[in-house]
Amino acid sequence: MVIVLKPHTAREARDQFIKELECYNGVSAHITEGSMVTIIGLVGDTSKVDQDFILAHDIVERVTRVQEPYKMANRKFHPKDTVIALKNGLTIGGDQLVVMAGPCSVESKDQIIEVAQKVKASGANILRGGAFKPRTSPYSFQGLRAEGIELLLEAKAATGLPIVSEVMSVAQIPFFKDVDIIQVGARNMQNFELLKELGHLDKPILLKRGLSSTIEEWLMSAEYIMSGGNEQVILCERGIRTYETFTRNTLDLSAVPVLKHLTHLPVVVDPSHATGITWLVEPLAKAAIAAGADGLMIEVHNDPARALSDGAQSVKPEMFDGIMTSLKRYADMEGKHF
Repeated sequence: MVIVLKPHTAREARDQFIKELECYNGVSAHITEGSMVTIIGLVGDTSKVDQDFILAHDIVERVTRVQEPYKMANRKFHPKDTVIALKNGLTIGGDQLVVMAGPCSVESKDQIIEVAQKVKASGANILRGGAFKPRTSPYSFQGLRAEGIELLLEAKAATGLPIVSEVMSVAQIPFFKDVDIIQVGARNMQNFELLKELGHLDKPILLKRGLSSTIEEWLMSAEYIMSGGNEQVILCERGIRTYETFTRNTLDLSAVPVLKHLTHLPVVVDPSHATGITWLVEPLAKAAIAAGADGLMIEVHNDPARALSDGAQSVKPEMFDGIMTSLKRYADMEGKHF
């Protein structure tokens, strides 16, 4: 349920009204304040909340029942786009276009620092790298784990780039204390116990779409994180499983404008995982920007032929540099900047 208060409502009257609302069992109020209007979102079991009782208050302008099961992620609850600020001043959402670039897996100190320096020189503003790797085969490289996090932090110290890396379980969360953005991979999108724990953190969470998940299921996973108190959620479209076999997955570009309509959360696109083919990364990155994405996640490796994971979809630094040069024109057309 969304309650819009009349302009210039006094804070004391608003606070008293919220106390009355929270007398309903299982209901909590979340406030969004604009320059003129205050919006109160009621989260929980609002079926017993009397709409006429609410409208009887002089400070209430209108009331809307939200039909969708996700409340906090809903644009009706929070009409303005959420802009997430990192500690270095970089923002995700709004007019700034972020590019997260780096290898699928952290393999060595020399590798990650070299890639970090090169992607930064090309204009990337966040370093991505996997330390804990979920792999389909138990015999594949599983990542350097805690050592990989330490190497990412060394690359961050050498370049100043914030880092994003994937967590796979609740037990791994302590390793991510100094990681700027924690990624939840497609396989863990509905790991609800993990999502609940991440909801207690004061740290941005990059939530990738599950392989066969609907948009509503994806937003409900975001709701798990947000309902725990952490509203810093970034959605990442990384392709879904279809009957097409030419590409690794099928990039659902329609998800970008759909999400922009349904939710206030930032949306980024991963054309590398979506296609699995290096020459498709650039055209789909352009298309993602045109569709309204707030950022991109691109895999970059200094020696893809010898990469320990996902070499076939990783671009070389010199190719990434060309992609970034090309993308700047598209960003300008959409009113965004790197």
